[in-house]
Amino acid sequence: MEESKKYDDKYVNESSNSHDVQVGSFSDNADDLQRHLGNRQIQLIAIGGSIGTALFVSIGGALNKGGPGSVFLAYTLYCCLMGLVNNSVAEMSTYMPVTGGFVRLAGKWVDEAFGFMAGWNFFFYEALLIPFEITALNLVLTFWRDDIPVAAVCAGCIVLYAACNVLAVKAYGEAEFWLSGGKVILIFMLYAFTFVTMCGGNPKKDPYGFRHWRDPGAFAEYITTGTLGQFEGFLGALWAATFCIVGPEYISMVAGEAKRPRVYIKNAFKTVYVRFGIFFILGALCVGIILPYNDPTLDEILNGKGGGAGTAAASPYVIAMQNLAVPILPDVTNALLLTSIFSAGNTYTYCATRSLYSLAIEGRAPKILRKCTRNGVPIYCFATVMLFPLLSFLQLGKDSAVVLGWLVALITAGGAINYIVMCTTFLAFFRACKVQGFDRRTLPYTGYFQPYSAWIGLVGLVCIVFCYGYAVFLPGHWTLADFFSSYTMVGVAPIMFVTWKLIHRTKIIPSSQVDLTWDAPLIDAYEASFISPPVGFWTEMIQLVGFRRNIDVDKRA
Repeated sequence: MEESKKYDDKYVNESSNSHDVQVGSFSDNADDLQRHLGNRQIQLIAIGGSIGTALFVSIGGALNKGGPGSVFLAYTLYCCLMGLVNNSVAEMSTYMPVTGGFVRLAGKWVDEAFGFMAGWNFFFYEALLIPFEITALNLVLTFWRDDIPVAAVCAGCIVLYAACNVLAVKAYGEAEFWLSGGKVILIFMLYAFTFVTMCGGNPKKDPYGFRHWRDPGAFAEYITTGTLGQFEGFLGALWAATFCIVGPEYISMVAGEAKRPRVYIKNAFKTVYVRFGIFFILGALCVGIILPYNDPTLDEILNGKGGGAGTAAASPYVIAMQNLAVPILPDVTNALLLTSIFSAGNTYTYCATRSLYSLAIEGRAPKILRKCTRNGVPIYCFATVMLFPLLSFLQLGKDSAVVLGWLVALITAGGAINYIVMCTTFLAFFRACKVQGFDRRTLPYTGYFQPYSAWIGLVGLVCIVFCYGYAVFLPGHWTLADFFSSYTMVGVAPIMFVTWKLIHRTKIIPSSQVDLTWDAPLIDAYEASFISPPVGFWTEMIQLVGFRRNIDVDKRA
């Protein structure tokens, strides 16, 4: 208790909101959310948010457009860009792990209008992902039978998402921990399937190896023919990678409800680089090994429903298993795919709720949305978010592939804009530290090769956003629907920024006036209240299975 008393004397009445740090006591946050997410939960939530339908299912569309070589190069390139983004947001979020993550940092360190735009863009990005996952889940269910009631599946998912998120954040974290564990099992099972079957361990006794890289080839032609067509195939794979490869934003969003964020959030960010290599780059390599890009089943599903709009209509892994006459495993894979898709939707529900709450506490959304339950759940934000899954019922009127195509187009651009916001915010933060003489080497995590890392990430992502829908401008490819689906979010984001700026007459915050202290005293006081050392991921896992029940977990004074 002597350690606790030492820090009690240091507590100050300082906070960004009205919830002050009182002498001798303190709140976990400067808002009404509660820090209940442990190390193991944070790590699995980070995995749950980054691995979803795109890695297991939508990647088939990328393979069909670009071929195995283009898919591997595109996913590797985009992983490198995301590594640069992660390098930037990790430094900010470990130092200032506030509710709303990078969204609030953008408004606090760049411009209020920038924070408004970032918050609403991220909210719509996450909220639209929920019906996408529900729609994809219905498509996966058709593997077993076609007469499963779509409306019943949609309603069931909505109810389960509500049940997981309306309780305390600890309940959400626990649910996501187990669901994300299923994803990890699935992905390593698929990697094992790839290695064993390519070496000849399949019912056809066919050691096919890298055959599909030679026949039909490593690079497919898309839109046009020849070398230009192969480059366009690479671009098609790159757009798919933009939709598939995510991760840093989810760690940033849970930072405000994480125990010991300076330690656990930092650890989560540091493992992102490994996850990019294991899950996305290796996944892109595997999918190009098991299936040729011109596989008849894949081509029929992708191009026979809605003119190719439904890039999430089939899993290439399941198609490969059926081609090799592998028994039982396709059913097991689809069952795990269902839990994987549900898990991703669950994470999107959580992040959409917290992003809307962060907008409310900064005055960029109605004040009523600040209301939280006793368990720290923003109840009105949650109710608002639960309206978006209702969009999944659009499947009842049209082919679900058409619905997926629109959602993917809208979501992809929104996701890239999120990363542009992160890089821009870091550059403002870096400049403010330099001007104010703030030593970044004292931070819990210091990014490498900065600010060049952020600049490279920013330029690369801007190029991707503006070139995303280039095909619509090619002769004979113009349609108003394709144009709006590709560039709606690109147009809406600056409109939101300019509108808020004109109405509230905000100004870009000068580097000398950026508040680099903000909630740091409150977070320091919270971190100092622990009398036990941080608990490692594997230590928590051991405790979970009951091998060492006497382990002290994050004891506070």
